[in-house]
Amino acid sequence: MKLQLEKFGKTLISRELGSEAFKAFQPTLRVLPKDEELEIDFFGVFTLSPSWADEFLSPLFERLGERLVLLPSDNLSVQATLKILQEANKRQFKFK
Repeated sequence: MKLQLEKFGKTLISRELGSEAFKAFQPTLRVLPKDEELEIDFFGVFTLSPSWADEFLSPLFERLGERLVLLPSDNLSVQATLKILQEANKRQFKFK
């Protein structure tokens, strides 16, 4: 399954909004087959803050582990945020 983060907005900032987005995604997450990967597509996102990403991507990583796959992005905001999250949480995301 591929998730376009742009569906949550082009400017993804704040812990509160990241938490709300994660809660809104719960019904979809519950029906994701156990053997299917979830690909996160950052296309169309202008700004991704570490706080939003921590509230959305970190819980996904906790639940899915290696089944969470991040698609490449040339957006510097996305790249910097993912680097910060990996360093802060001392774990590596899986990239495609």
